[in-house]
Amino acid sequence: MPQGDKSSYSPKQRRKAEHIEEGYEKRGVSKKTAQKRAWATVNKQDGGANGVSRKKTAAKKAPAKRAAKKTAAQRATKKTASKRTTSTRSAAAKKAARTRARKR
Repeated sequence: MPQGDKSSYSPKQRRKAEHIEEGYEKRGVSKKTAQKRAWATVNKQDGGANGVSRKKTAAKKAPAKRAAKKTAAQRATKKTASKRTTSTRSAAAKKAARTRARKR
């Protein structure tokens, strides 16, 4: 199989790469670069062509899902921080400063 051959990818992986490629092109990325990035994304998410066996051992979430979970957690943290009173925020800041000073 020559380098760059996509014949061993599943139809679902090909559709996924096309969709990702379209998204990059809409953002103004050149067609060649968009295609490279799309296949790199598919490889990262699915473990490459015929990645079924590797996918079982990897047992980790797709990067897009991890990022969504992370941003949701950050939003929740910001909401709770704004609900606290000034005195509690100040007390937390003073405690953090003491901890940092102790570690030095």
